[in-house]
Amino acid sequence: MSDKSNINAVEMLNITKKFGDFTANDNINLIVEKGEIHALLGENGAGKSTLMNVLYGLYRPTSGTIKINGEVVEMANPNIAISKGLGMVHQHFMLVETFTVVENIILGMEVTKAGNVVLDTKKASKDIKELSDHYGLRVDPDALVSDISVGMQQRVEILKALYRGADILILDEPTAVLTPQEIDELTEIVKNLASEGKTIILITHKLKEIKDMADKCTIIRRGKYIDTVNIAEVTERDLAAMMVGRDVNFKVNKIDQEPGETVLDIKDIVVKDFRNLERVKGLSLEVKKGEVFGVAGIDGNGQSELIEALTGLRKIESGTVLMNGKDITNHTPHEIQDTGLYNIPEDRQRRGLVMDFTVAENLILENYDDDQFSNGWKLKHKEIDKHAEELSEKFDIRPRKISAKANELSGGNQQKVIIAREITNDPELLIATQPTRGLDVGAIEYVHEYLVDQRNEGKAVLLVSFELDEILSLSDRIGVIYDGQIVSVMEAEDTNERELGYLMAGGNVNEKAE
Repeated sequence: MSDKSNINAVEMLNITKKFGDFTANDNINLIVEKGEIHALLGENGAGKSTLMNVLYGLYRPTSGTIKINGEVVEMANPNIAISKGLGMVHQHFMLVETFTVVENIILGMEVTKAGNVVLDTKKASKDIKELSDHYGLRVDPDALVSDISVGMQQRVEILKALYRGADILILDEPTAVLTPQEIDELTEIVKNLASEGKTIILITHKLKEIKDMADKCTIIRRGKYIDTVNIAEVTERDLAAMMVGRDVNFKVNKIDQEPGETVLDIKDIVVKDFRNLERVKGLSLEVKKGEVFGVAGIDGNGQSELIEALTGLRKIESGTVLMNGKDITNHTPHEIQDTGLYNIPEDRQRRGLVMDFTVAENLILENYDDDQFSNGWKLKHKEIDKHAEELSEKFDIRPRKISAKANELSGGNQQKVIIAREITNDPELLIATQPTRGLDVGAIEYVHEYLVDQRNEGKAVLLVSFELDEILSLSDRIGVIYDGQIVSVMEAEDTNERELGYLMAGGNVNEKAE
């Protein structure tokens, strides 16, 4: 729904951003029309987030010009960006969980009464409800953020930007943790915003969503501008090829094979959360050699507590976990790893990496005391560096700088460090939790190949993912988790996205989704 005005909402002209010797953005141009949904597409580390952080005033460009609604703006900080009508919804939401929705939205620009002393939450709540209803966001202003779904939290972030007067919204990986139903709702919301004259810049790796939502797409590769295309004139395969510079194989090649003996046997386990509430409620499942067992479910149904319990990070109240017949219930993480169970964690920054450690150090976190890497108390730095350089090349970790700290990498490249480490450990059972979250299609293809290779070599893989197409394409068997229990187990070839979505939402196991 593009505004026909000759003045563009955003013009980023010849933007270059350097960090020391590294050039993240190299003379990039981005033109976004008013009222347009414009996707920004690129591989992990291509410079998308850097470019948007420049636009939002989080970074100062090394050179180049930014125009907002035709006016040259020196975007020195986010306050200037907000004053010019920009709002940014980050991939990792910036909400206070113990606050209500309305308290989060007005934080920093509180509405007061009685001589500017008392918070007027009633007026703020009324204003937010009107804003919410106008854009079809359907948010309860008085709900606690800790009590609402991830999809609802995202709407709160969008409302927060709108409440501050945003006409230009930057959405960074907005569907990374949403269910299929929530993605459909977000698509409708984004289109409503555009029809009301808002301009949307959408950073995403999901080509289907670009096709569903966007009017135009700008592609960048390794920090350089490649092209801007009309979405109606290109296919998903075209976009993927422009992004990675080669054809991408969307089909996962799995050899036909019979699964072997049971590797992981979970029997009736109960796990509580930090509030002492049961989140895993008598859950049972088996994962066999030579199979990928996919767990499909809406976020918050016990997946996180289940994985933490299996990896020794959370106490199992009752029930047992057997690994190759050995009871590992409530063993330490190190003891569990010694049985051959390794994990690609859900939260890469809190659970997967030491953010202040280098790439080389993070790649040996779990086996730094092996003879290969240490001699008694002394680390063999040459061997560690050689190991890191090999894995950086093999797993395409960018930039190729093993001395870089983990917090200097993009989210997708942080994920590659974890995957490289866990797969190199040669696991008997690999638990892969949201393994491709935030990855581009080229990296997703690579990760999928590695997971299937594990399966083809007779290893067991437990895949936990919110991406139903990922669950369906990789899994041999699928278990649907709902309210802390596996409510149905089926062969992947005998089900579909609609049926899984129905069961994930608590639908009757004995009835088919219409």
